Amino acid sequence: MSGQKPSLKSGGSSAQSRFQVDTVAESSASPAAPGPAPGPAPGPTDGSKPSDESKGRFRVVGFADLGALGSAMDIGLPPDVFHEPDTAKSDSVSLHSTGTGHTHVSDHSNTYYQRTFGHNTIDAVPNIEFYRQTAAPLGEKLSRPSLSELHDELDKIRCMLNIWGVMLFIRMSWIVGQAGIGLTIAIILMATVVTTITGLSTSAIATNGFVRGGGAYYLISRSLGPEFGGSIGLIFAFANAVAVAMYVVGFAETVVEMLNDVDALMTDELNDIRIVGTLTVILLLGISVAGMEWEAKAQIVLLVILLGAIANYFIGSFIPTDSKEPKGFFGYNTAIFIENLGPDFREEETFFSVFAIFFPAATGILAGANISGDLTDPQSAIPKGTLLAILVTGLTYIAVAISAGSCIVRDATGDHNDTVSDTVNCTDAACTLGYDFSICREGGCQYGLMNDFQVMGLVSGFGPLITAGIFSATLSSALASLVSAPKVFQALCKDKIYPGLGVFAKGYGKNNEPLRGYVLTFCIGLAFILIAQLNIIAPIISNFFLASYALINFSVFHASLANSPGWRPSFKYYNMWVSLAGAILCCVVMFVINWWAALVTLLIVLALYIYVSYHKPDVNWGSSTQALMYNQALTHSLNLTGVEDHVKNFRPQCLVLTGYPNSRPALLHLVQSYTKNVGLLVCGHVKTLSLDHVRCQRWLQEKRIKAFYTPVFSDNLRHGTQFLLQAVGLGRLKPNTLVMGFKNNWSDGDMRDVEIYINTIHDAFDLQFGVVILRLQDGLDVSHIHGQGAQIFFCVSYGKPFQHLFLILAIRHQFTPVVRSLSALVTKSPLSLADQRLLESSQQFKKKQGKGTIDVWWLFDDGGLTLLIPYLLTNRSKWGDCRIRVFIGGKINRIDHDRRVMATLLSRFRIDYSDINVLGDINTKPKKHNKLSFKELIEPYRLKEDDMEQEAAERLKAQEPWRITDNELELYRAKSNRQIRLNELLKEHSSSAKLIVMSLPLARKGTVSSALYMCWMETLTRDVPPLLLVRGNHQSVLTFYS
Repeated sequence: MSGQKPSLKSGGSSAQSRFQVDTVAESSASPAAPGPAPGPAPGPTDGSKPSDESKGRFRVVGFADLGALGSAMDIGLPPDVFHEPDTAKSDSVSLHSTGTGHTHVSDHSNTYYQRTFGHNTIDAVPNIEFYRQTAAPLGEKLSRPSLSELHDELDKIRCMLNIWGVMLFIRMSWIVGQAGIGLTIAIILMATVVTTITGLSTSAIATNGFVRGGGAYYLISRSLGPEFGGSIGLIFAFANAVAVAMYVVGFAETVVEMLNDVDALMTDELNDIRIVGTLTVILLLGISVAGMEWEAKAQIVLLVILLGAIANYFIGSFIPTDSKEPKGFFGYNTAIFIENLGPDFREEETFFSVFAIFFPAATGILAGANISGDLTDPQSAIPKGTLLAILVTGLTYIAVAISAGSCIVRDATGDHNDTVSDTVNCTDAACTLGYDFSICREGGCQYGLMNDFQVMGLVSGFGPLITAGIFSATLSSALASLVSAPKVFQALCKDKIYPGLGVFAKGYGKNNEPLRGYVLTFCIGLAFILIAQLNIIAPIISNFFLASYALINFSVFHASLANSPGWRPSFKYYNMWVSLAGAILCCVVMFVINWWAALVTLLIVLALYIYVSYHKPDVNWGSSTQALMYNQALTHSLNLTGVEDHVKNFRPQCLVLTGYPNSRPALLHLVQSYTKNVGLLVCGHVKTLSLDHVRCQRWLQEKRIKAFYTPVFSDNLRHGTQFLLQAVGLGRLKPNTLVMGFKNNWSDGDMRDVEIYINTIHDAFDLQFGVVILRLQDGLDVSHIHGQGAQIFFCVSYGKPFQHLFLILAIRHQFTPVVRSLSALVTKSPLSLADQRLLESSQQFKKKQGKGTIDVWWLFDDGGLTLLIPYLLTNRSKWGDCRIRVFIGGKINRIDHDRRVMATLLSRFRIDYSDINVLGDINTKPKKHNKLSFKELIEPYRLKEDDMEQEAAERLKAQEPWRITDNELELYRAKSNRQIRLNELLKEHSSSAKLIVMSLPLARKGTVSSALYMCWMETLTRDVPPLLLVRGNHQSVLTFYS
């Protein structure tokens, strides 16, 4: 009979129901074969294999001699706990344990079974033997019944101006004096290597699509994403603002030198630099505010002056005069070249400290990129202008270094009388030219490479033109930085990376000039101008620029590594490994220049990165970070697919039937509590209308719920859920547990919906999914209160003596919030008391749970999912104050033994608990009034086939398959009474629990009607605290092996 489907009987004796269901071993202690129940059946003596029936469905219950919870000796119980045989005793007095060591007497007079709970069902109670990996000592390894056995049917340009800045005219000669010609060339080449690699990387990024305003920030953010772009954008804008101060101070130094020469200082040199610098930056601010047209015209004029000044210097270097010799300029001379070839570091300067002062001279490579939004063709102009500027300026710097080191001595007095005498032993290069400057070794000399910052003016053919060149270089660079910083900052603010900076995003005029950014840059520049010392300001910005260059280089490497089809720069002369080397070189140089400043810079970048990552700005730029994440996710998913599942790596991966994510918040919050950072969470939605999928996913992100939203279109819940169960997921990243809400209003609706609901549960079991059902007495669905498709924010306000609950609805259309006045946004519509309770109940799992208990009624062994979920919950801070209490069914005559066995099992699983309660009276008859309530509950759904003609009964059963037949009701009377009794015990023991987690009763598909199964769950879960019905797929999810 076990191979036949349940069928409608058309004939038979009158005593037998026309709707007879084949009897299955639901209430037999040993259903495999008649005969003595205790002990395993002896094996066949003829050497034949045992039948499939004996090895399959019924094998797991033939171990009565091993005890309900395993062998005491095998699991290492204390010696005082002995193994008792399963002797049948009278149940006239039923017992249950309170977990305190005392046994209480139940006042029920009798039971309807001879055997105790767990020995009258195929569904097995928790047993340590089920979790063993090796065979049991007494024979074949025991295993729990599979889910199929219990559930199935019985058969189944601009760059040169910025690079030729203040360093060329007023620090280049000093660098040659300190480092010598050889090391100066090394410094220039080292800086050129960094800038060339960065220039190549900049060109690659700039030609990979249209470039808008924002310079380095735009390049980095669109390549690496808002986290890196936002952090480096702020630093780069600040560095450019400080660069304004550096160039203005260089200009002011020259002006003050001129004032000092004519004895016209206003106060002293330092304060005069501050005064001149302040006036200069105000003038530059005015030019910048006037707009890009004026600024561009000014740059052209300054470039012409600058080129003339450089030419003037080289021409003058070939025209030595006697009047300039006392000041150290003798024209090109081999002795001077040889003497200046090596270094002569003074005043605690080193190679890298000198490099730190020079490096800002090379930072102008991004000047063109910084105004990318104002270029006609940035994709062409940026690569050509940047690389050409690096080449021309690099050669210019080397030429000036060799020239200055070949015709100017390091120290000179400026006194015509300091000539060589016969009595003085003089060996310097100047001595061979008739001058003795040895007194300079004691300090105090004002001329020469080491002492005169304006020495290039001395060498030039026409001194005032060099001064004009210095003015041109410093002012052009300052002007470029003053324009670049606000442009970068404006682009950053427009992207709303940092919410508080949005005020600086506003532009003015036809060119959208960032006037507010100009004022901010002016204030920062002015603050650093007050330092008034160029050698202090320069190293400050070196680290910031190097950090920017490192990230630009890393962007190219990252984009190439991600191998995204969208990475197609038209500039081909780059290499990902060269870019990576450039990024590493920038970082190394940062630490070599000043390790603590580099550390501070990196900490600032890291802090900003963490801030942006935490706030997750609502932008999507198709960055290489996204592309690489995709690659890594794909690679790891494929790698996981090749690895077999292991019990130690089991994670509850839940498909939650939430509908719209905000429709059942309590269900979503509870599941999120045990899947966050542990397992997959997919919000499944079966719907018939199309709605914005992106909006629902964004709602989850805004609420910081780590879940995916997956809608399917179907005509009913069952079909849609079938699609989800079979199609959702990728490789190993797919759900293994279906989570649903309890259908609270089932008795008021169409019973066809109940049929669909129950069949959905059956489908999940058929596909080897675990099933979890949450019931709250007030319900779960709040969608009828606010409607669908709206983004909901709950605002609960309580007033005395009345309590009112209001909803604030903020409806987002597409991606743009609809801005309304407060009076239009807030609708004060008092809700009914039932809806108030529903809304409050829907938020209960979002807040921290106080001290209390999570009661786990682990009645049947489903592989451990019923126990794992409460454990994961208690690991969360919201549930951290709750303790687990375990309730199990046990034998009347061995309650203490069963408690110790379960304690041993829990300790093996390393799961903390506060109490274990063994219930010996589960099979006691329920109270009469509760049985009467159950009878009234099922009455409307009975078929009552005995009261009608056979043909009419068959027709009605075919039309309404959910109806309960008389034979079915009689066959499962014991199971029905068990659900009634369990509800009584729940109210008795767990009425104050924060959450109850209980084994979900199974109903055999094709045998138990939907109405009866629904009545079982209704009866079991009625009028109790929040209850989670759990049934795993009967594969172990817990193990005590390492």
